[in-house]
Order: sequence, then structure tokens, then C-alpha cells
Amino acid sequence: MQIKDHNKVTGFSGNEIFCLDKLGYRAGQLCLGNNVIAMGVGRGIGAGLSNLAGGEITEITKIVHDGRKMAYDRMMEEASRYGGVGLAGVSFDLINHVGNFEFIALGSTIHQPGMDQENMSFSTSANAQQLYCQLDSGFTPHSFVFGNVAYSIGVGGNIGGAFRGLKRGEVPQFTEIFDRTRHLALSRIKDEAKRANANSVIGIETSIMSLFGAQEMMMIGTASSHPLLEGYANDPVTSDLTNEELWNLVNIGYMPLQLVMGVSVYSLGFASGIASSIKSLVGGHIETLTELLYEAREKAFERVQNAAQECGADEVVGVKTYIYDLGRGLVEFMVIGTAVKKMEGASTHKDTLPPQAIIQDSDTFVDDTMGKSTTLNFNTKRTSATLMQKGPLSLIISIIVILFYLFIFIVLRHH
Repeated sequence: MQIKDHNKVTGFSGNEIFCLDKLGYRAGQLCLGNNVIAMGVGRGIGAGLSNLAGGEITEITKIVHDGRKMAYDRMMEEASRYGGVGLAGVSFDLINHVGNFEFIALGSTIHQPGMDQENMSFSTSANAQQLYCQLDSGFTPHSFVFGNVAYSIGVGGNIGGAFRGLKRGEVPQFTEIFDRTRHLALSRIKDEAKRANANSVIGIETSIMSLFGAQEMMMIGTASSHPLLEGYANDPVTSDLTNEELWNLVNIGYMPLQLVMGVSVYSLGFASGIASSIKSLVGGHIETLTELLYEAREKAFERVQNAAQECGADEVVGVKTYIYDLGRGLVEFMVIGTAVKKMEGASTHKDTLPPQAIIQDSDTFVDDTMGKSTTLNFNTKRTSATLMQKGPLSLIISIIVILFYLFIFIVLRHH
């Protein structure tokens, strides 16, 4: 395939170009890499069997990871032809072409005027504005990194959970599956950071999407190094603080330690579910549901608190909470944030950030048909409905569980 140069095309905005100029850099060429894959019958059968068992679906995890990695490598090959000292704004897109999936990697090169020989020394998920915040906070970027995991509750988990679901309270089987899979994505992005000889991953963004009839959780970020974090080379620091938040905290002496998550999956319970449904018809306070959701939150917060204590943090900041309706009277409550600690010597190079580093660019082109394109930004803004998108296999699982509930209901009526 013949590749044509487009030396005058960049993905950087006006605000980003301003920030690059303040750093002594110049905006460079937009680079793209892609890779189209088909799931295939063999992989589909293997994935289906894993889906039935529950937990991670390694076949889907691998094919999706490899698809993105190949797109990223092709983007880096194109960037090397243009030269430059780095590649910024790296992101992934995923487009469904009638059952064939195209993975796309995008980024723009950064040049340093006056250099005769430019060597590509870093890639980052940060755009130029975010890169300004990172560098001024003392972080040196090394490489764009990502970690993913595809997973399913599975038939076994559904049936086992259904027995527990007859009672109100936490469902340990589901909590374990969701907690383990979410931390798998985090551990994999840390492994990539270690391979890049970095001691931290900053600016982590997390997305959850339906893919091949399963759910996939993906984290992207920038593997970086900071002189105050030299002791974390074997267990890199992780942070999902925005780059502006990171700058503000470093400015007042705090450093990130660990992205922490707390997960709890609760069942409304068969009997209390019927009572709640009746109460919903007549109106008024639903005590069982109120207590359930309160307990679920408390469990998740408690697990985040414990994780922060284990890593020696002073507090957890930037906490975000998400509730997912899993159906059949089950809800998942997830808490995510960054554990931070006051460290001597932590400070930014400058006392203030220029307005151009924090101004958010406005979209000047709006296309309502973009549901056909899956980008990270769209994923992070999705509500709990994302988790409820079902593939054919998930629909079969749901039917089996509904029939199981009907069977239990009939048995209970006759006794």
C-alpha cells in the first residue's frame, strides 16, 4: 500500500499549538494507523464457551488487544517517517464495518525547531495542553500505554447468583468477577509501564463497552517518570486525575500513588423486589431499596478506603461513583479515584498555568450519526445503559435466568 505524505495536516488545535510553542516545540503531522479484523468462527466458539463459564474471555481480550496494538504500531511507523521528538494526543477508535471491526490509532507528531536530527523519544495519550501540565508537574513522558480485559458474568455466575439473589444483600460471586476484571485492566497497564522503564502511569482514562457479546474494560494513559517516584519502579504509580488536577495537586505538594477502585454487587432479593414493585405503584418511600443502595455504596467506599490505607495514602481524591443496573434485581456500585500523599519536594515549575492550557476546545462539527463510531470519549460519557447492551449469547443467558426465576416462583407457590 502506497503511503502519501501530508506534511501540512495536524491534529493539534490553536490552544494546543500555543502550549507547544511555550514548551519550545512545533506542531507536526497527524498520523494514523489502522487494522481490520474478523472474529472468526473458531474464536467465536471459544469465546462463547468462555462466556458461558463467566469471568475473563481471553480470546476476545487478546484479539482486541492485538488489533489495537497493530494499529498503534502502524501509526508509529508513519510517525517515524515524519521525524519529530514525540507523538501526542494518541487515541483509539473502533468502527464496525458490517461485522468486520476496524481499529484506528491517531496521534500528531511534535517537532523541536533547530534540531538537525530528531529522534522520537516519547508517545503520550495527553494532548498538547495536557502535556504542558504533565511536564510542568515534573513528569517525563515515555510511552502511550493501555490495558484491557473482556469479561462476562456467564451462565454459571447467573445461576449461582440467582440462588443468592432470592435474598437481599451482596452477591459475592458477582462482586468477585467484576472486581477481578476491573483490576486486571489496571494491572496490565502497569505492566506496560514497567516495560517502558517508567515509574508511573498518569492521565488514565477508563472506558467500558459492549463488544462481541461481552463487556470490555479498557484503560489508556501515559507511562511517565518523576524523580520523587524512583522507589515505585517495580510497582508504578497510577492516577486517573485529569492533567489539570494533577498539576494543581503537585503545586501544593501532593503526589499520586494509586488508582483505587471499590466494587459491590447487590441483589434486591426476590421477596423484597415484589414488595418494592407494589410500593412503586402506590408511591411513597421504598425502604428496602433505600437501604440496599446505601449498603452497596458503603461497601464500595469501604474497599476504596482500605486500598488507600494499604498504599499509605493521605486521602483519595477525584472520587467518581457509578451505578450499573445488571438486570434481574442486581445492581453494581463502583467507586473509582486516586490515592494521593503529601511529599516533600513536590512542586510545579511555574506558579500558574496559562489560560490556553486549561481552555476546553469547543466542537464546531456535530454529527448525530456518530453512534456508528466508538471513540474513547464517547465511552467515558456513557451511562449505565452501556453495560446493558446485549449480544445474542447474553440474550440467551437472560432467558435461561428468567425461566429459572419462574420455576422458583412456581415451586414457592405450591409450598
